Amino acid sequence: MNQIVYEAFEVVASEVVFVTHRLSVRTRSKVEFQNITRAVQEVVDSSRIENGVCYVFVPHTTAAVTLNEQADPSVVEDIAEQLEAIVPQHDNYHHSEGNSPAHIKASLFGSSERLSLSGKSAKSRSLVVAYCKIVILMDE
Repeated sequence: MNQIVYEAFEVVASEVVFVTHRLSVRTRSKVEFQNITRAVQEVVDSSRIENGVCYVFVPHTTAAVTLNEQADPSVVEDIAEQLEAIVPQHDNYHHSEGNSPAHIKASLFGSSERLSLSGKSAKSRSLVVAYCKIVILMDE
């Protein structure tokens, strides 16, 4: 089980308000994208933050966070296929643990995203926050 940390903050009358929440995400495959927009939005909704910034962070070196569209589910399939083409699972890697492709793929996305909050909204109609599990070879 991997952890995602998201933190939102707002400056209210020269007071900075922070809300931190941890979300556990269970994955089932080596490369997987999960829409976590609803979970992030629920935390934002339950906070007293009206306007500010929400940071979504994954503290794991073989996982990532990205923003993308939700209109066409085949976009995720295309991303996964292209990731495999760019960074194949089996290649001449030097890392002794055998999960170099996971580290490389996660590095391409990054470990965090910043969402502007306006009127308590951490989403738009076209963007989703996606947790990306990238090839973890150990049993979970």
